[in-house]
Amino acid sequence: MATQKLYAGAKLRDIRGRLGLTQKDFATKLGISLPYLNQMENNNRPVSTTVVLALAQEFGFDVTELGQGDAERLVTDMREALADPVFGESTPQLADLRLTASNAPVLARAFLALHRAYRQTHERLASLDEALGREGSQLQPSPWEEVRDFFHYCDNYIDAVDRAAEHFAAQLKGDGDLRAAAVARLETAGISVRFAQAAPMRTYDPARKEMVLSSLHPAETQAFQLMVQIALLRQNQLLEATLDLARFQTDEARAIAKLGLANYFAGAAMMPYKAFLAAAQETRHDLELLAARFGASIEQVAHRLSTLQRPGAKGVPFFFVRVDQAGTITKRHSATRLQFARFGGACPLWNVHRAFETPGRFLRQLAETPDGVRYINLAHDVSKSGGHFGAPVRRYAIALGCEVRHAAALVYADDLDVARASSFEPIGISCRICERTHCHQRSVPPLEKKLSTTPNHRDVLPYKLD
Repeated sequence: MATQKLYAGAKLRDIRGRLGLTQKDFATKLGISLPYLNQMENNNRPVSTTVVLALAQEFGFDVTELGQGDAERLVTDMREALADPVFGESTPQLADLRLTASNAPVLARAFLALHRAYRQTHERLASLDEALGREGSQLQPSPWEEVRDFFHYCDNYIDAVDRAAEHFAAQLKGDGDLRAAAVARLETAGISVRFAQAAPMRTYDPARKEMVLSSLHPAETQAFQLMVQIALLRQNQLLEATLDLARFQTDEARAIAKLGLANYFAGAAMMPYKAFLAAAQETRHDLELLAARFGASIEQVAHRLSTLQRPGAKGVPFFFVRVDQAGTITKRHSATRLQFARFGGACPLWNVHRAFETPGRFLRQLAETPDGVRYINLAHDVSKSGGHFGAPVRRYAIALGCEVRHAAALVYADDLDVARASSFEPIGISCRICERTHCHQRSVPPLEKKLSTTPNHRDVLPYKLD
C-alpha cells in the first residue's frame, strides 16, 4: 500500500500560534525557507521529514499528533451529512472535503452544526407535540449530541482529569481491594457508605452525608459508582473548570458532560494510566487478564483501552463501540482512521452484530474499509442483569479494534493470517456513504453512485450501481 503524504497545515499553524512565533522565526527554527513553510501551512505541500524531526528535536513535540487531530473525523462527518437526500446529487468530491477539513476546520464544523440544526427542525416538524408552543426557541444540538461531540473531538482523552484520577488512585493505600479502599477514604471524610438490595445503583444524600450502593450489582460496578461519587465530591473544582473551557450551549449539556467527566475519572482511577498501559503491553491487551488484574469489567477495560492517548505515552490507537440489539450505536469512540456513523446503525457486515448470537465468546474479524485500511476487530456480548428475578436484562455488544499494523501487540491476532488479502472482510461505515457497489447487505443506495434498473433482471439488489 502506498505511503500516504502528510498534510497538516492547520496543525502547523496551531503549533506556531501556541509558541507565539512569526512565520519567519518558525521557519528559521525548523531549518527551512519561509516560502516552504508557507506552502506547508496552506497544505500546498506535505510536511517533510526534515520538519517532523525538527519539531521533535527543537520543540519536543509529539509528532504522532500531526497525523491525527480532527481532519479524518470531520471528513467522515461531512460525508455522512452530505448523504442526506436534501443535498441531492450535487455533493463535493472527497478530495474537496479533505481540503476543507484540513484548511478550514472552523467552516467544516459550522456546516455540521447547520446540518444538525436542519435535522432537528425536520424532526420537530414531524412531531407536532414537540413543534408547537416553542416560542423563542433556538436551533441547537441536543445536549446529548453536544456532549458526545465534545468527547469525540477530544480524542476521548481528558488530560487533567486523567492525571488527577491517577494521582488519587496512588493515594489509595489498600490491599488491592479498590472498593474497600474507596469506602474507607469516604468514611474518613465523614461520609457513611452502606450496601442494600435497592433498585438504584447509587444514591447520595448530601444532608445526611450518606451513600447507598446497590449490592445487586457486580463488584466492579460498585467500585465504579464509588469512584463516580468521589469525583463529584472531591474533584468538583476540576470538573467545573474543564466544563468552563468546553463552553456548552445549555445547562443540560453541561450537566450531562459533568457526569461524563465523573465517569471518566472513575474509569481512570480504577485503571490508572501508567500502570494500565504497562499491563496492557505486558498482557498484549488480553481483556480478561486486564479485567481480573484491575477489578474491572470487560466493557470497562475495552473503553479504557480506547482512551490511552496521552501525549508522549500513547498506547495502541483503538476504536471502541457499543451497540444494542437493534444495531444502534450507544457508545462510540475512535482513535483510528475508522469513524462511526453519527446517525443510524453500524455496518451489518461488522462482527459486533454477531456477538449476540454467541454469548460469552470473543469474536475476531479481519476487516477492510473502502479506503483500503485494514483492521483487526474484537467483539463480545455484554449482558447487564437487573439483579433479581423479573428484572429486565440489558443486552449490548461491544467491539474493540485497531489497524492491522498493530496486530503483533494483540494476543487475539496470534493465529490470524494478516498477510493474506482474502482474510479481510469488506466493511463500511454507513450505506449512504459506502462506495462498495456489490454489497449484499446494502440497505439504501450510496448517494455518490448512479442507479439503474432492469425490469427483466434481478440480482441480490433491485438496482445496479454505476
